[in-house]
Amino acid sequence: MNPDELADRMRQGEVFHSLRMLPGAWVVLRVDGRGFSRLTEERYEKPFDARFHEVMVRTASTLLEELQGLYAYTQSDEISVLFRPEWSLFDREVEKLVSLSAGLASATFTHAAGAPAIFDGRAWLGVDVPAVVDYLRWRQSDATRCALNGWCYWTLRKEGWSVQKATSELEGSTVSSKNELLFRRGINFNEVPLWQRRGTGIFWERYQKEGVDPRDGRRVLTERRRLKVDSSLPMKEEYEAWLRRLVEESDPSRSS
Repeated sequence: MNPDELADRMRQGEVFHSLRMLPGAWVVLRVDGRGFSRLTEERYEKPFDARFHEVMVRTASTLLEELQGLYAYTQSDEISVLFRPEWSLFDREVEKLVSLSAGLASATFTHAAGAPAIFDGRAWLGVDVPAVVDYLRWRQSDATRCALNGWCYWTLRKEGWSVQKATSELEGSTVSSKNELLFRRGINFNEVPLWQRRGTGIFWERYQKEGVDPRDGRRVLTERRRLKVDSSLPMKEEYEAWLRRLVEESDPSRSS
C-alpha cells in the first residue's frame, strides 16, 4: 500500500481538522474547570478562597500570553480569552486552538495548585465590538449570580444545613430574598470583595522603561508592555465603556 495514499485516506477521517475560525470574526476561547466542585471542597475555603483565585488568575495570564490574546476574564472556575479579528495563530484552526487552550489551562493550574485539574474548552465567535461587549457582560452577570448563590448556599451549609435542604431553600428565590438571607446573618453582599462579585480582568498595559543606548551611552526611554490584573472591574454600562476603550486602544489601525 502506498504510504502517501494511506495517509491521505486516513486524514479524511479527521473530520474537524480543516475547520477554521471565520475570517474577520472576533474570537473568544473559554475554558471551564471539570469536576471543580469536588476539587475546591477538598482543598479550598468556601464560598471563595483567595488562593484559588490567585491560581485562576495565573492560569488566565498564561493563556493570554501564550496564545497572544487581547483580554482575559476569569470568574469562578472559568476563563474567557478574547482575540482580535486579525489574530491568526495556528491559522485559526478550531481543533488545535480549543484543545490547546484546555490543555494549557489544565497544565498551568495543576502545576500552580499542586493538584491534578482538567479544563474543557470551547470557542465563541462575534461579528463586531458590540457582540464582544455583550459576551463579556454576560459572563460578568453570570459571575454576580453565581457569587450570590454561592454565598447563600455555603452560609447555610456552614450552619449545618444539608445539601438537599440548602439547595431547596434557594431554588426559585429572588435576588432580594437571597440578599436578605445573607443580611440577616450579618453579611452584606455588596461589601464582599469585588473580584468575587464581578470577576477579574487581565490585559496588556504599555509603560516606559529607561535604558541605555549601547552606541553612545545615552539614557533613553523605550515603550514596553506587561500584563496588568484588575480585580476591581466596573460593571454594567461602566464595564461596557471600559471594554470599548480597551478594544479601541489596542486596534493596530489606530497606531501612528
